[in-house]
Amino acid sequence: MEKIYRILVINPGSTSTKIAVFDNEKEVFSRTLRHSTEELQPYKQVADQFGFRKQLIIDALLEANIDIQSLSAVIGRGGLVKPIPSGVYEVNETLKHDLIHAPQGEHASNLGGLLAADIAAMVPGAKAYIADPVVVDELQDIARIAGHELFKRVSIFHALNQKAVARAYARSVGKQYDDLNLIVAHLGGGISVGAHRHGRVIDVSNALDGEGPFSPERSGALPAKQLVDLCFSGRYTEREVDRMISGRGGLVSLTGSNNVKELVERGLNGDQKTLRIIEAMAYNVGKEVGCMAAVLHGNVNAILITGGIAYSAFICDYIKAMVEFVAPVVVIPGEDEMQALADNALEVLRGERQPEVYK
Repeated sequence: MEKIYRILVINPGSTSTKIAVFDNEKEVFSRTLRHSTEELQPYKQVADQFGFRKQLIIDALLEANIDIQSLSAVIGRGGLVKPIPSGVYEVNETLKHDLIHAPQGEHASNLGGLLAADIAAMVPGAKAYIADPVVVDELQDIARIAGHELFKRVSIFHALNQKAVARAYARSVGKQYDDLNLIVAHLGGGISVGAHRHGRVIDVSNALDGEGPFSPERSGALPAKQLVDLCFSGRYTEREVDRMISGRGGLVSLTGSNNVKELVERGLNGDQKTLRIIEAMAYNVGKEVGCMAAVLHGNVNAILITGGIAYSAFICDYIKAMVEFVAPVVVIPGEDEMQALADNALEVLRGERQPEVYK
């Protein structure tokens, strides 16, 4: 009989905490715990929300009659720690220190590993992990060089979903992920396009700080001189410019909405301006895929399109028309971060891979 491992997955967001329990690959419980602005207002720093969120998780598990002592492992969404290679990392004191002090900035996802560690400590023998945080860094050295000595390119992307989709595709064609060259385009609130060479993402567009295609909420690459002029115009604060780049950029700025499904429908129903903007977003994704094809010297086994926007046949078809001459295009819509985290933990519990040590 197959051994059953019970895994608690914790995925904190800015205004919610998603939790799920898996028995091996099967999800047996899930809930999204939502947090109002009023509830979060007393906490000056994200790390200060730890106790509040932990108690909500414990209460939700008790309400669902899930025995905490039945857990084999707890895995949390990785946060903005220092750059690390892809992998599953057991939460140790060094990792906890960096999750608290946030060397690359505060984000709710930093709480994932901290909550996992504290809850796992309640269960004898249970371990706490994170997996493939957004700061996964496998860039080849030449990809780090920017055009001025005061600047460098940084790897921040949808590592968890890109890696999970790449591995799933490899299994579907009877191959090992490490044996393939893939281009993965994650299309969501942010967009990242990565060149996966034999299991490592050797180049990728920074999905947060202003690179690559614009997305529903992010501006992507902007003309540098125009950005400088805007910053020194005296009309905007630093915070406002940051929000233009991430949060209030992209489709939000260009159309007033981040709802891609509605915008596509509006465009196809005759709104030519909106249609051209949606096409421009897809065009820029196709262009970035071409860049990554060059990174891989044209040796590409497949191009994978994933994320929530991949449900749009119109956008995927537009991108396909641009890039299918490079390699077969496979659409794998959606992103199941909870399943991906559980699968990572399960592989460690089964001894199929070894956890990495965070140093």
